Amino acid sequence: MPKSAIERAAEVTPPAVARRIKGLSDRAIAWIFVTPTIVILLAINIFPLIWTIWLSFTNFRVNRPNNAVEFIGLRNYERILTDPDTWMTMQATAHFLFWTIFFQVLIGFALAYLINKKFKGNDMWTTIIVLPMMLSPAVVGNFWTFLYQPQIGFFNYVVSFFTGVDPTSFSMIGDVSLAPWSIVIVDTWMWTPFVMLICLAGLRSIPDNIYEAAECDRASKWRQFWTITIPMVLPFLMLAILFRGIENFKMFDLVVQLTGGGPGSTTELTSINLKREAFEKWRTGFASAYAVILFVTVFGLASIYVKALNRVKAR
Repeated sequence: MPKSAIERAAEVTPPAVARRIKGLSDRAIAWIFVTPTIVILLAINIFPLIWTIWLSFTNFRVNRPNNAVEFIGLRNYERILTDPDTWMTMQATAHFLFWTIFFQVLIGFALAYLINKKFKGNDMWTTIIVLPMMLSPAVVGNFWTFLYQPQIGFFNYVVSFFTGVDPTSFSMIGDVSLAPWSIVIVDTWMWTPFVMLICLAGLRSIPDNIYEAAECDRASKWRQFWTITIPMVLPFLMLAILFRGIENFKMFDLVVQLTGGGPGSTTELTSINLKREAFEKWRTGFASAYAVILFVTVFGLASIYVKALNRVKAR
């Protein structure tokens, strides 16, 4: 008969400790081992959150720690929500989120659908497509900055080949109208493989006998796609949108490497604006309120989205 957890623990512990352990249940022993980890996680996550919320109600500045800290209530939140610059960064973030998720889901699903069809060299092409997401965002940012250079960048010459425009007459990362699209292109290139893998898992989870039954009913390929493939892959698509939405809402390093938030503030996302408030202007209390607003926004939207995802999965 296999030994219980208490008996195994008694064999490897000193007699005095073993006598104390024998009087404990398996649940109590589990809590003894898990409690230190829980305490550490609470200290790392919960305390900074509570401290940030407290600072958001003050005028604290980290570069002036000896100055008297004044409790100013909701003044920081009022200033943020009535500041036109804040809404400009929100608009830039919304533009970035919508178009990156749109292109990544569209292209990612198309690639997954093609790769799911067995053909020669399937594994090789899958590996090649997945390579971009394995790179560091800093490396990707520097690489694409070089490609976007008007004089020597390869990207401008590709655009010139299809449009006939002089490649030195425009700059993707220096033009106000083109800069937002430059980061959309790079993020789509880098993270479409991630969406593709999730969609591929959804496609391969569909039992073959469903398609066989549809063929017996003489359903066309187009009808099978809309009545079988899309409904059964939809939870995976929604999961991919959730992951990419949360990640892109806090996008920072890639944008800093490409445009630095410029030209002007065209590509200044909320994460970049938050960093400037906290570590360039040193308005710690103001930045804390900003962080709390972003946290509540992401948490609220994600909660609503997860409920919708659960409804789709329950169908």
